[in-house]
Amino acid sequence: MLYGLSDFLYLTLYKTFGYRRKVVRKNLNLCFPDKNAKEIKNIEQAFYKHLCDIFVEMIKALTVSKKQVLKRFKFKNTELVNKYLRNNKGVVLVCGHYSSWEGMLSIGYHIEGKGYAVYTPLTNKYYERLIVKSREKHLIHLGSRYKVLSDVHHNQKNNITYVYGLAADQSPQPKPKIYWRTFLGVEVPVFNGAEQMAVKFDLPVVFADINRIKRGHYEINIDMISENPTETKKNEITDLFTERLEEQIRKDPTQYFWTHNRFKHMGKKPL
Repeated sequence: MLYGLSDFLYLTLYKTFGYRRKVVRKNLNLCFPDKNAKEIKNIEQAFYKHLCDIFVEMIKALTVSKKQVLKRFKFKNTELVNKYLRNNKGVVLVCGHYSSWEGMLSIGYHIEGKGYAVYTPLTNKYYERLIVKSREKHLIHLGSRYKVLSDVHHNQKNNITYVYGLAADQSPQPKPKIYWRTFLGVEVPVFNGAEQMAVKFDLPVVFADINRIKRGHYEINIDMISENPTETKKNEITDLFTERLEEQIRKDPTQYFWTHNRFKHMGKKPL
């Protein structure tokens, strides 16, 4: 029934109203200049079908059972995380807005510590409570991005081990000290908060490679990005993450969140 609703949403959002279609097409043309108009449209249509599935899955997340979550989200290589947690060491886990990034919230069932998802609190208190309730169902604590550094400091000091999860492909404001680099061939400001946190507290960084196996079923493979962040060069961890995300997107661009205006600051790099 839910996927029937998703099919209806696709017809409504994409075919009838063209929800953010100009943004999506602009993003796709920027990132894939070698593809022709037909190829771009095929990616676009497949993306909107995926987006509508994600919408209904987020609704279902309010009531979904542990049994269903374990059936639909398979984690691989979590031992890479658990070996640190067993030694009272936290871990920074980074991913992009790719595939079902919300599915990462079920990692709490697979780790030998606690899960901490960094998010931006909503101003609407009703939706804020709804989001927190939905996301904290599966052994995950939601932490405001405005408090995360003080929380990490407290947890490290008291030997409380967390996996700190961040969707690290945000689009920061183009301020003078912001890091700029190419992302999918376009020079943009890049968020490097995950790297700063990892270096400050000497926390290893892992990447969540999320992929849709079939409709409503996902596989998450955990890979190492940096085991010793304090020994890396400035922006090295951010570069490694961005390269992994680019590789993921190029492999299957239909699963990336193209409705986000990721390239809005293109050409605005301060002199």
